[in-house]
Amino acid sequence: MKVADIRKLSASELESKLADLKKDLFNLRLQHATNQLDNPIRIAEVKKDIARVKTIIREQQLAGR
Repeated sequence: MKVADIRKLSASELESKLADLKKDLFNLRLQHATNQLDNPIRIAEVKKDIARVKTIIREQQLAGR
């Protein structure tokens, strides 16, 4: 996910995107614990996406949106 795409989303869309990413991370961790995960790099990618979304949310809060 690119930062430019994230910046186009509204505050409510960002919150729902964050919730979806957290669910994905939970499922990936569960698959990893049960040795069913095919691509363990995906965990790191989802973590970075979560950080990107949280950063944009915080920037919008500081900008007063």
